[in-house]
Amino acid sequence: MALPTREDGRVTPVVANDRVCTGVTTVDGRIFVSFPGADEPGVQVAEALPDGRRVPWPDESWNAVHDEPRPDGAYVHVNGLRAGPDGRLWIVDSGAPGLGRPQVPGGARLIVTDPGSREVTRIYDLKAAVREHSYVDDVRFNGGTAYLTDAGVGGLIVLDLASGRARRVLDGHPSTRGRPLVADGEVLRGPDGAEVVLHVDQLEVSPDRRYLYYQPASGGLSRIETRWLDDPSVTPATVAAHVEPWLDTPTTGGTAIDAAGTIYLADAERRRILTVSPEREVATLVADPRLAWVDAMWVDADGDLWMPAAQLHRTPGLARGEQRVEYPVWIYRMSVGVPPAPNDHA
Repeated sequence: MALPTREDGRVTPVVANDRVCTGVTTVDGRIFVSFPGADEPGVQVAEALPDGRRVPWPDESWNAVHDEPRPDGAYVHVNGLRAGPDGRLWIVDSGAPGLGRPQVPGGARLIVTDPGSREVTRIYDLKAAVREHSYVDDVRFNGGTAYLTDAGVGGLIVLDLASGRARRVLDGHPSTRGRPLVADGEVLRGPDGAEVVLHVDQLEVSPDRRYLYYQPASGGLSRIETRWLDDPSVTPATVAAHVEPWLDTPTTGGTAIDAAGTIYLADAERRRILTVSPEREVATLVADPRLAWVDAMWVDADGDLWMPAAQLHRTPGLARGEQRVEYPVWIYRMSVGVPPAPNDHA
């Protein structure tokens, strides 16, 4: 399989990082980034300033590195962040110090911060919806409900934002279970040589709020009407019966969705970004050798797509224990001309 060799002029480098960066989000022109500690421990969430500095978010204590991870006023392991439709910064703590490792009691949380005051305004405890080897991965919004993925065990979490009640749905369902990951034409293996499997990872809510799209990192993409997820009285069997296999997709680092309902999908196998229309039409938006394992993407208010080229497949956990990351780790940007879905973020 041939990888792209020519850089696309529409793709502009914006932010350079000296560590692996898997998440980016913007709030009123400010840039926030997340670091999963895939290459070395350190700050997990930071504001990226124009002068190149990284200011720990919301402060240093939340980002403190401990020999034994603990959740009392500190992150266990941040896997994702994004500005929500309310303009606040929402941070996903996976609750486990790494994929395949057991949960730290009280660690799986959705942490809400105020970009203006830097205060932590609410912490949602997800313990009722996680398993021993859960790895809470990402979040999307649908009015008063948030959906989160569990990439460690395979299942979705439905969170009522008013009450804080968290429920687990599609637990172990085939649509949430992954296959071995592939990047740059190579099956990824951990330090022990075993194939790496990541369960349900990416998710997006359609602009009309009717559908939740979701998939394991290895593909393929499924969808389900949100009404089956939002009603706690619906039985697990009924929820499972309404899952629709939607599209056969490659190993994917991250996704995003715009106001037209177009899903942007980062193809880790061929260093390209695909678009998937609501009618299931697939096209290549861009292919570029610099787009090495693009992770959680972001569509900003100006219709620009932000793409963190995380190079996760070159980190020890996915590269047979070897460190192959080429620094700096860049976040790129290109115009797609369509704003974000308003139910996703402002």
